[in-house]
Amino acid sequence: MESYITMRAGVEATGEFIDRKSRFIAQLVHVETEQEAAAHQAAMRARHFDARHNVPAWILADGRERASDDGEPQRTSGMPTLEVLRGANLRDVCCVTTRYFGGTLLGPGGLVRAYTAAAQAAIEAARAAGQLVEMTSVVPVDVRIAYPQYEQVLHVADHAGAHVSGTDFTDSVCLHLVFKAGEEEPFLAALTELLAGKEDVDVGSPRFAEF
Repeated sequence: MESYITMRAGVEATGEFIDRKSRFIAQLVHVETEQEAAAHQAAMRARHFDARHNVPAWILADGRERASDDGEPQRTSGMPTLEVLRGANLRDVCCVTTRYFGGTLLGPGGLVRAYTAAAQAAIEAARAAGQLVEMTSVVPVDVRIAYPQYEQVLHVADHAGAHVSGTDFTDSVCLHLVFKAGEEEPFLAALTELLAGKEDVDVGSPRFAEF
C-alpha cells in the first residue's frame, strides 16, 4: 500500500439518510487504535442513548478491521459500512452509524442500502469540508554537507522530488529531506556521483505521512 486516505484528527464528519422515517446517522472520525475506535462507539452510544442501534465499523492503517451489526440482522449494517470505508481507500477511521427506528421494517436489502448511503454521505461531507487527507509512504533522508555544497545538493534534491522538512545550519549544513518511498534511490545515486562517494547520509525507515 503506497497511500491511503484518512480523516484529520480532532474532527467529525456526519452523514444522514432517511428511509420510511428511520434515520441513519453516520459519524466518521480518525482513530489509530482499536481502543480509540471503541471509545468513539461508546461516545456515540452516550450521545444517542435513545437510539435502537449504534453500528460500528473501523479499519486501521496496519490492515486490522472490524464491524458489528449491533443487533441488526446479520451482515446488513456493519459489513456494508466497512465496505464503504474500504472502497474509499480509508484507513485509521471509525464510522458509527446510529439508527432511529421509524416504525417500518426495511428488510435486509433496505438496511444495506441505508447503512451504505449514510456512510457514503459522511465521507462526502468530510471531503467537502476538507477533512480528508492523503497519507503517503515516505522515507526521511538527512544529508550533512559543507556550506559550498549546499546549493548544489538542494538543486539535486529538488530535481528528485524531495520535500525539505527542515535545515540545520551549524558548522555544516544538515538537510532534512522527505521522499515518496522509492524516489530516494535516484537522489542517493546522484548524491554519490556529485560528492564522489563522500556523502554523509542517514536514510530512515518508511512511514506514512502527508506529502
